[in-house]
Amino acid sequence: MTFVKETQQELSPNLEECLKLLKESEMNSVSLDFFWSPSMGRGTVSSGGDSNRDAYLSLSVTVLAAFCRVPEIASSEDMIFKIPLILEVMSTQSGSSVLEECYEFLYLVSTASENGVMRFYESRGIKILASQMSSLQDGSHLVEISIKLLQLILSRMSLDTVQNDYLSELPVIVAAIARQFSVLHNSLKFEALHLLNAILSSKDSPPLLDALHYFLKIAGHITSALVSWPFYRIVLVSPAERLQALILAESMVSIYGKKWLISQVSTNDAQDPTPADMCLLLVLEQSRVEIAVLLNELAYLKIKIITLEMVPLLKFSPRVMVNIMQLLLYWSHWDLLDEGTLTKLIRQLNETIVVVLEYLEDAKEHSQKKGDDLLASVRIIGRSTTCMQREGSRSLGYMLSVEGEDEQGPFCSVCFLLPMLCQITMKVEDAKLWLHVEDLRLEVIDCLCKLIGSNDYMGEDNGCVFLACDTIMNLLLKKDKVQLMLDESAFVDLLKALACWSGNTDDMSSMMMASSICALVFDYTSEEALLNHPDFDQGTLSSLYQLIARCLSSSEQETKTDMDLFEIISADGYVRSIDIGL
Repeated sequence: MTFVKETQQELSPNLEECLKLLKESEMNSVSLDFFWSPSMGRGTVSSGGDSNRDAYLSLSVTVLAAFCRVPEIASSEDMIFKIPLILEVMSTQSGSSVLEECYEFLYLVSTASENGVMRFYESRGIKILASQMSSLQDGSHLVEISIKLLQLILSRMSLDTVQNDYLSELPVIVAAIARQFSVLHNSLKFEALHLLNAILSSKDSPPLLDALHYFLKIAGHITSALVSWPFYRIVLVSPAERLQALILAESMVSIYGKKWLISQVSTNDAQDPTPADMCLLLVLEQSRVEIAVLLNELAYLKIKIITLEMVPLLKFSPRVMVNIMQLLLYWSHWDLLDEGTLTKLIRQLNETIVVVLEYLEDAKEHSQKKGDDLLASVRIIGRSTTCMQREGSRSLGYMLSVEGEDEQGPFCSVCFLLPMLCQITMKVEDAKLWLHVEDLRLEVIDCLCKLIGSNDYMGEDNGCVFLACDTIMNLLLKKDKVQLMLDESAFVDLLKALACWSGNTDDMSSMMMASSICALVFDYTSEEALLNHPDFDQGTLSSLYQLIARCLSSSEQETKTDMDLFEIISADGYVRSIDIGL
């Protein structure tokens, strides 16, 4: 108390002048610097040395923060100019009582104007936050302000820009936020959740995702948070927040792999580790519930004839449905699950697929074919288990006619259903069920033409292209048993597209696939019939012959992984046709 009284006495003249400044509203740069400079060691203090300087510092920042509660003052150039100075104070006074006023000042000035937040960003403010967030008290006001500052920056700047400038700091920040999401049980928990999703849900930031992969504490915090979620969600957690949690789980799988779902961690309020499959089962259960709720709400809104623009839920829901189902439908670690867990997984997956099928059946009855919600549902069915795909095959014709909101045809639906179509056409009886649907064979052929004609599908991942090729090959190989009925005009555009595709690649698997389809088409129809078509000429036929010849002349080493395709191409009939054509 003696020190405080002495300090107050020594500073009393300065304090009186500060109050006078406040009363007269003389907020110019010179007035502020009057008491700011000594606190930063840039002026003289009557006596007391460092202790007086600390008192000046505390007073200066407190007064500045108080001034900035007035938006006009907070947005002034004087206040924006002092952001680097405040950051300097924070870097040297990290354990000081003045820290809270520094954070308050930064938040008020940054939110008051665009220039404020940009000055904070350009002054390496994120670097200061990264250095301090992990040491702040859980749930404190400083943590809250830190989260709000980060939210503000991400609302004004792209994640790519922030990542490029602060790649080494972002994982540290994410780890600190993940801890808050794990340990808190108030509204700040959900602010942390939203910020985590804003950072982690971007799939277009490979350097950041790679950097996060090595911060295993992030995985532990988020697993702990999701495992403890059910114990308080009944009272506190809204449906929107539960969806956010599921989206976060999907992001975690993309970063740490599916094994993250069966990782064993100790929760924050218990010493014993959770069962390894607990996170998986909780995510599975909540996914099933949320999808059912979403589809019911969407069906109700459609009955009320509410447009997409009127209800954000209609735009948000399809992406959520696909995200949370991808967690479960792409599971590839069955061998890591015990029999009981595996049984629960399959049962709940099937229950979810049934709900999605019922939603599509209802849409079919109401003649609804357009909508991102329907497209998302089709995508889920296309990735479902074999037994559920058979259930879905009853609505196959309808599903292949579904269009996205911005589509002019069912291209995406066909792409999403290619895994299912490829599986169906492997067996004669299943293929017959599919072929009775009018024009669907043409839809798949048209889809393949668009796929191989688009640069978007010519990258490293040709999965859709090969699935479409396999589906068409399955039909051509079983043409007699399934009574395939198509004339040569159905294949003209496909053959032209295959000639162009194979001519632009050196990948032997791609060339072998294209050659096999060409050979099977030649066997199904004839070169003469194709040449009689006005859109097919000798030049295209010669290109296809050269493609087949190139595959036939390839070495055994090049074709050993595609021997089944090589056998199709090298059949006597095709060799003779090449000899004649060339």
